[in-house]
Amino acid sequence: MVLAAGIGRRYGGLKQLAAVGPSGEFIIDYSVFDALRAGFRKVYFVIRREIEEPFRETVGARIEPHLPVDYLFQELTDVPPGFEVAPQREKPWGTAHALLTCAGAVENPFAVINADDFYGRQSYAVLAAFLDETAQDENLYAMVGFVLRKTLSDHGHVARGICAVDSAGWLETIVERTRIEKMEQGVRCAEQDLTGEELVSMNLWGFKPSIFAHLRAFFAGFLSVNGNDPGAEFFIPSVVNGLMQSAQVKVKVLSTGSPWFGVTYKPERKTVEEAVRRLIAAGEYPDNLWSSQVPEL
Repeated sequence: MVLAAGIGRRYGGLKQLAAVGPSGEFIIDYSVFDALRAGFRKVYFVIRREIEEPFRETVGARIEPHLPVDYLFQELTDVPPGFEVAPQREKPWGTAHALLTCAGAVENPFAVINADDFYGRQSYAVLAAFLDETAQDENLYAMVGFVLRKTLSDHGHVARGICAVDSAGWLETIVERTRIEKMEQGVRCAEQDLTGEELVSMNLWGFKPSIFAHLRAFFAGFLSVNGNDPGAEFFIPSVVNGLMQSAQVKVKVLSTGSPWFGVTYKPERKTVEEAVRRLIAAGEYPDNLWSSQVPEL
């Protein structure tokens, strides 16, 4: 499940459709390619209706010949009965709201990713193995973790889910922090003292269909408190944290040797292009991603 409905205000445009590969590939292309190699067999794109045409003509046209694709639309007006959208609200409700868009469409264990984050081949492999091994346990989820300092931007603040993990690798808490900045010496965050060595969520999750009932309940509670706040965000980490604290689910933190990189600000696109070229040179990807070298279904 690819969350691709973001507006990209800090980037200044549709960063989901920013080419970073030598044949015009987007980060999404590499993500789906890696997921396909790991054994995932269908992709759901959560997008906004106003970008449907360019999205289908680029991403869809390249991927649809290789595996089934479904398009789901995150709508600002998609709220539970009894709630209304405040007139000043301009954008959808965040990542957990985007995830809820897929309720009714997804019936099997699944992965969730951000469209503008590059997670690397091994990240999908460890997540796919986890989902296969735990498919019968509806209350067991997973998150692939990354080290905070390796995910920061040189060009401005970022949002990250700060994690606490026990000695057995189970997630204990996750708290969304929205203004984390890289400094000459260390990291600055107004909400919490950080060292940069913390484990963070980059929205690479492994869920079971049970998550949708939880999301519905949590979204109603969120709207009851925040429905009139035009900037309030309904985040996946907030839901997961609530479920863990009430002992409804357990979340395994998975490690990966893959590097993370992404595009939050426009200057980062160049950095991502260079990183992709290095991976191609190392033999990780072909020059033309959707060529004859695509893994067989």
